[in-house]
Amino acid sequence: MSPVLSAIIVNYNAGTFLRSCVDSLMACPLDIEVIVVDNASNDGSLDGLQDLSQVCVIRNSGNMGFAAACNIGLQAASTPFLLFLNPDCFFQPGAVVTMLAALQSSDRVGMVGGMLVNDDGSEQGGGRRAVPTPWRSFVRAFRLHRFAHRWPKLFYDFHLHRQPLPDCPIEVEAISGACMLVKREVVEDVGLWDEGYFLHCEDLDWCMRFRQKGWKILFVPDARIRHALGACGKSCRVFVEWHKHKGMIRFYRKFFKHQYPGVLMWLVSVGVWLRFSMVVGHHAAQRILRKLKGVEGNSSG
Repeated sequence: MSPVLSAIIVNYNAGTFLRSCVDSLMACPLDIEVIVVDNASNDGSLDGLQDLSQVCVIRNSGNMGFAAACNIGLQAASTPFLLFLNPDCFFQPGAVVTMLAALQSSDRVGMVGGMLVNDDGSEQGGGRRAVPTPWRSFVRAFRLHRFAHRWPKLFYDFHLHRQPLPDCPIEVEAISGACMLVKREVVEDVGLWDEGYFLHCEDLDWCMRFRQKGWKILFVPDARIRHALGACGKSCRVFVEWHKHKGMIRFYRKFFKHQYPGVLMWLVSVGVWLRFSMVVGHHAAQRILRKLKGVEGNSSG
């Protein structure tokens, strides 16, 4: 029997998360083609798949980034439905079936995403969101969304997880690249992932391009996916933040240059890199504090 859909997992040092992700797919009642695209991991995470001969593993010679690895997996896939995944996602029973049903509910639906949840079952931000324009990102970075109850249009929060959970699939502007189910025919219309992004913002780019072509994006609340957010990037946070902020600049210039011409876009860029400096400074301070606490603990012992 031919597989119904292809799951494309981009792996980079995901440790035991990778096998758990694959196991959750294997438990699905659908016949799924699993493709793991590995960006030169060195943590032995692929060793956990050695007994799964049905899993296709593509080993890249270096870390090519998320978008490029997704495109490699897409070219290797053989089905009309493509599920792009982070290796730290774990499907609850019925989630993939529910997402596929939503994707097939209309000819104009091109992409769907499920509800990303934390270990405690609470909804994560990012699974359903509005497009983070430069102004919306400024509002969130400086926590001005706290005033949204008084001035909702001015201080709109692009993360929608604090809004009431809908009781059926709803159309949204964007979902998370941690879990995206798309139609191959739509990808042929929209185009591949933009490999100009290395890590972060490539999912927003794709969502923008899907909507520009008139394809709908659905958030499916009944499809729950546990997501160990940030687990795979804990060991290289500055590296991740660098590419995240670099991706933000590319995203803004690509889609909002006409709204923020000249000096305004320059100010947006300055704001992005200022935020990067603040984030890196915060991480450095946290490391120093942890070391100091460790020294104090050893001396008291």
